[in-house]
Amino acid sequence: MKNLPVFLMGCGGVGRQLFQHIVSCRSLHAKQGLHLRVVGVCDSKSLVVVADVLTAELDDSFLLEVCRVKSNGSSLLTLANSGVCQVFSGPEVIQKVIDIGLLGKSTGLAFVDCSASAETIGVLNQVVDFGCCVVLANKKPLTVPMEDYDKLVSQPRRLRHESTVGAGLPVIASLNRIISSGDPVYRIIGSLSGTLGYVMSEVEDGKPFSQVVNAAKSLGYTEPDPRDDLGGMDVARKALILARLLGRRLNLDNMKIESLYPEEMGPDVMPLEDFLVNGLPLLDQKIEARIKQASANGNVLRYVCLIGDARCEVGIQQVPKDSALGRLRGSDNVVEIYSRCYEKQPLVIQGAGAGNDTTAAGVLADILDIQDLFP
Repeated sequence: MKNLPVFLMGCGGVGRQLFQHIVSCRSLHAKQGLHLRVVGVCDSKSLVVVADVLTAELDDSFLLEVCRVKSNGSSLLTLANSGVCQVFSGPEVIQKVIDIGLLGKSTGLAFVDCSASAETIGVLNQVVDFGCCVVLANKKPLTVPMEDYDKLVSQPRRLRHESTVGAGLPVIASLNRIISSGDPVYRIIGSLSGTLGYVMSEVEDGKPFSQVVNAAKSLGYTEPDPRDDLGGMDVARKALILARLLGRRLNLDNMKIESLYPEEMGPDVMPLEDFLVNGLPLLDQKIEARIKQASANGNVLRYVCLIGDARCEVGIQQVPKDSALGRLRGSDNVVEIYSRCYEKQPLVIQGAGAGNDTTAAGVLADILDIQDLFP
């Protein structure tokens, strides 16, 4: 039986779902000759770790207790009296995590980042130097300035980040296969936000933009403040990750990012309730006019990322009705990849591109993909 030691950063919805997947897949992994040995977990304020990272593990009942505690909004510190782990909090957490990475220098350790924090970037760059593996659902470490990015990806075999772009969809794996085969990719266009995919397909049916956004919020499709989705930054980060895979030396500052609301309706200017009640309806007429114009051209509107030889941008684009993007409905993600081999008919990848369950499944698949790097 091969043991693969895992340390998790981030215990939100995706991190907790990952623990549940690990526990539920024990018998499956045992048949494959693999055991995932979870040695610790941390959030932004506290850390739980086994006394001996090289041999011990947090058992399944403890992992499920971590899920219960964090689901209730409690701190990992409440697990201090369990007797099966060490608990740290405050400023020492980051240094303790780095120390754990150093312990794994000789035997290997998989650092899994399911947070949404930029604070993990420094830690990840250090543990990469130790020879540890890194698995990401967090997009921010891959959208840092190029100098830090180059360091993180300096050992590509030890890095997996499928879930940073399309949750569990095999977008990055497929793109890497195409690139590795020497087939030049010259264009990628994709709808990479389930939220904005839903919004654009609903307004296409004639519903007012403001009504659709409020409905999406009530259904839980958006962030608590929908402007976090409507601003396009999440899609921009995903687009930048793909562009860099193609060798583009870009930063977020180099990209054209279209926001679906004007600056004067931003979070720093307009309170959320005011935006939802008074701001959104002011945008209905403009969106409706763009929909009519697209329809007159035989097209539909989609909020997409567009990566080509000379540009990398995100925003509303007209796409043919009969294309994969034009047929998109609901909250699915769709990516079209054009290359020499896929010139007239692109490679199309479509499916659920959001959700804790789907994203965690993608993270787990990435962890399993690096098992051959461990003794």
